[in-house]
Amino acid sequence: MSTPPPTRVRLCADGPMLLSGDVVVVTEDGREVTAERRTVAVCRCGRSARAPWCDGSHKLLTRPADRSPRPGRDGTST
Repeated sequence: MSTPPPTRVRLCADGPMLLSGDVVVVTEDGREVTAERRTVAVCRCGRSARAPWCDGSHKLLTRPADRSPRPGRDGTST
């Protein structure tokens, strides 16, 4: 009997949380939503019309002007 691959979680800068593997997402109200794809994007901004899945709404949000760029985003290395 082979062991299934582990579930992987990747947090995208200013974007969704990517889940790879067999996952069930439990919403705030306790509803269980089974992922239908091998990799899914879960909304972290709270604006998705397809919650709990990301619909790209985070791309429309403005970033605070005083927030400095994240390391590596401007082409420099850390």
